[in-house]
Amino acid sequence: MAVTCDDVVVSETPEGDVGAAGAPPSPTKRDGLPITFAHRGARIDERENTIPAFRRALDAGVTGLETDVWTAADGEVVCAHDSSVRKGRRRLRIAEATAAELAELDVPRMADVYEQLGTAFECSVDVKSPKAASALVDVARRYDAVERLWVCSPDLDVLRPLRADPAVKLVHSDRRKAIPVPLERHAHDLANLGVDAMNMHHSEWSAGLVSLFHRFDVKAFAWDTQEVRHMRAMLRIGIDAVYCDRPERMVETVNSWTGDQDA
Repeated sequence: MAVTCDDVVVSETPEGDVGAAGAPPSPTKRDGLPITFAHRGARIDERENTIPAFRRALDAGVTGLETDVWTAADGEVVCAHDSSVRKGRRRLRIAEATAAELAELDVPRMADVYEQLGTAFECSVDVKSPKAASALVDVARRYDAVERLWVCSPDLDVLRPLRADPAVKLVHSDRRKAIPVPLERHAHDLANLGVDAMNMHHSEWSAGLVSLFHRFDVKAFAWDTQEVRHMRAMLRIGIDAVYCDRPERMVETVNSWTGDQDA
């Protein structure tokens, strides 16, 4: 089946790979290495989305941190995956608690991440509430970290207003089955919106799809690459970023892959 998006023609093979008509196959190894995002920090060894978890991941040698953010009752951007947090018997709803109250439950502000850990890393942030998006960018700008900020959301309406700042990197993060149009059309639409990357589960990527998004200048990110075989499979197809709960394993796998290719 051939599909045309403006002047780009792509075809989908029976196996699901997509390639340009008449174009040579994309190389299995691209220049540079993928960003290694520690998913919620070193969450296997430390409480997720906390300063200790982020610090441990950076100490392991990752090039990026991943977290989730909401806005607290006082407007502060805080790092947590769920809309409420618990420590022992105490439980707080993020929208109803101040950042100071949440800090007592080990929930850091995004400002705390930058203040305590610096800004020498890529930062992938899943925006959990729409109003947190612009507030997050404001925090990153205050710490001169906007150019290394990747704002992620499954909702393009959340990302669209942020494109006014050309330095912010935008990531559409969703499952393939949730995308209502063919992926070639979606890549075309993301490029027109100025979205920088598409983030899908690693099992949904193929070499052809990575090549397709790259032709539209949209990077390909793969989440949930927990096993060595998952990461090596993504490295083979030229993925631009991987997400993993085990920073040491991720760093070691990428480093060993580099050695294998140079041998």
